[in-house]
Amino acid sequence: MSSAPEAHMFEKIVIANRGEVALRILRACRELGIRTVAIHSEADRDLKHVRLADESVCIGPAASAASYLNIPAVISAAEVTDAEAIHPGYGFLSENADFAERVEECGFAFIGPRPETIRLMGDKVSAIDAMKAAGVPCVPGSGGPLGEDDQENLRIAREIGYPVIIKAAGGGGGRGMRVVHTEAHLLAAITLTRSEAAAAFGNGMVYMEKFLETPRHIEFQVLADQHGNAVHLGERECSMQRRHQKVLEEAPAPGITDEQRRRIGERCAEACRTLGYRGAGTFEFLYEKGEFYFIEMNTRIQVEHPVTEMITGVDLVKQQILIAAGQPLPFDQQAIALHGHAIECRINAEHPTTFMPSPGRIETFHAPGGPGVRVDTHIYSGYRVPAHYDSMIGKLITHGESRESALARMRTALGEIVIDGIVTNVPLHQELVNDAAFIAGGTNIHYLEKKLGIG
Repeated sequence: MSSAPEAHMFEKIVIANRGEVALRILRACRELGIRTVAIHSEADRDLKHVRLADESVCIGPAASAASYLNIPAVISAAEVTDAEAIHPGYGFLSENADFAERVEECGFAFIGPRPETIRLMGDKVSAIDAMKAAGVPCVPGSGGPLGEDDQENLRIAREIGYPVIIKAAGGGGGRGMRVVHTEAHLLAAITLTRSEAAAAFGNGMVYMEKFLETPRHIEFQVLADQHGNAVHLGERECSMQRRHQKVLEEAPAPGITDEQRRRIGERCAEACRTLGYRGAGTFEFLYEKGEFYFIEMNTRIQVEHPVTEMITGVDLVKQQILIAAGQPLPFDQQAIALHGHAIECRINAEHPTTFMPSPGRIETFHAPGGPGVRVDTHIYSGYRVPAHYDSMIGKLITHGESRESALARMRTALGEIVIDGIVTNVPLHQELVNDAAFIAGGTNIHYLEKKLGIG
């Protein structure tokens, strides 16, 4: 590891977010002896971290565009409070390269990757090219647009392996795609997709990729400092999703072997070193039939980071701050060990079956407790959940020596939690942790939607 001298520690940080992640950042700052500035909208004056912060600044009305996404307002809050750094949390401006650039141009430290790294990873094509160059496995494909040579297109498909998917280069939102299961249908599918793409998008260019029918969503957590050191902290299973939104996560992922973890994790860490990555990040993969396929990298802390913290003992948010302050990682890869199993349920202010948001006043809140139980939430009795933002109001995390132990503790914790006055998705989680397929482990990304009848 680097023997670089201890860097200067920040004295004051602006927390450029809201809700449970803002409180999470505040707690990390408190442990490090750093003063905090809570920025907030007019609707968020009563947030817990606003009450607890050393200073607070109202930066605009309730609408996110006029407050939490208002770059000049956020930077002005740092200027008027003499802060040294800005932590963006997740969501809002956390993966906005222009924001990171402005922060650094104004003389503040951005607690996250460099702007050029965020920009590189934010472009799916450039991100995949960078991962291929670093040896990270990606979804097999044509590597570019398909030409007019039928025999060459047939050869590419054979090399990729059926089923394949033909995609319009100018498509999006699920449009301009056609799945092909056999060679007999390939050429007609390419022709049809080309004509549809030209009509719908004004661009008839198409390309080919391997089609994964029942993949799982597995992601690897990484940390990298400014001295060339990088480590991975194992993987998380995030396949329980609804409309591409994660509902429940766990670590480690069921059925992943130590060898698979080492092989993919080391490639992710090496990619960080190659890119000169800085801070916390997540490599997201689709996993099917024993193979990993890179889909994207998130250049920020993730909602589901607590399950990794629970099995590694590493405080990821504190490490983000220390890395941004120029300090080297205090451990190498050999020092990272996984202990037990952790599960996280995202608690949302929404109906458990219709998923309609349920803002309003929380009359009573009681947090569950006991061994291996962690509650990350900003709510309290009397708190009013606003209608202007994401519906997540907290995360319930349990840890046990085994997956069975963590599940048993989660069932108990879900039975103890009390949130009266609004509707939440706790009943959905109670159903999931008793679901036979989930208990067996390894459900794919389509499982929840099919279970709910919306797949």
